[in-house]
Amino acid sequence: MLTQDLIETFQTQGAVLLKGVFRDHVEGARQAIEENIARPSWRERTYRPDDGGQAFFQDYVVWDQFDGYRALVRDSDMAALAAQLMQSKTARVFHDHILVKEPGNSVVTPWHQDQPYYLCEGRQSVSFWVPLDAIPRERTIEYVAGSHLWGKDFKPQRFDGTDLFENDPSETVPDVAALRDDLDILGWAMEPGDAVAFNFRTLHGAPANRSPSRRRVISVRWVGDDAVFAKRLGPTSPAFPDLVFEDGAPFEAPEFPVLFRAD
Repeated sequence: MLTQDLIETFQTQGAVLLKGVFRDHVEGARQAIEENIARPSWRERTYRPDDGGQAFFQDYVVWDQFDGYRALVRDSDMAALAAQLMQSKTARVFHDHILVKEPGNSVVTPWHQDQPYYLCEGRQSVSFWVPLDAIPRERTIEYVAGSHLWGKDFKPQRFDGTDLFENDPSETVPDVAALRDDLDILGWAMEPGDAVAFNFRTLHGAPANRSPSRRRVISVRWVGDDAVFAKRLGPTSPAFPDLVFEDGAPFEAPEFPVLFRAD
């Protein structure tokens, strides 16, 4: 389904735009968003800005709890696309992240990598960032091309700026805003059902939503053949407090089903 050029672009740049790949699942996912906001999970984290502006709703690990999310993950081509992009024989769903910036929300998503937040490691990884609303270029998510190949895991911080792990000696994320002229910044205007596929280690960030329109997004994260469990300095984001595992063991558990396996 994907051209070799797209796969190679993903591998070298760490992010690639896929046009219209999930448009058939937009309406169901929109309905699931409303159901999810009404019935959030215990992992829900909503940021309410100090300026009294609108909320930034987030929830995690709910893809199998609402029909619209479940259909997007299980009934679309997402698993097969993930395997192709990762160059993996399998695609295992790790988790989802629901992000809704309401109109006028002033919360900026800071530049970060996803990998250091997670209880897994591996070279083969991909997130699909799927908007359910039209997003112009000036309000879209952005990526630092090639940053997944820098060989660095930067210190994970919550979106409010606090450290996720105490006494973490990792290097802090560089000041991308100050370095924009020296970096290759990727970003695209997007329509509902488009997706950006990106590696867990690709630096990315997103602006506030000061527009009169909602910005509803589902991000679904996948891992490939080489994934292993990783012990961190504290509870990861998202947290799996009941999961028992050994550091470096194959990343296999009922919570993370394989949804694609090549013949």
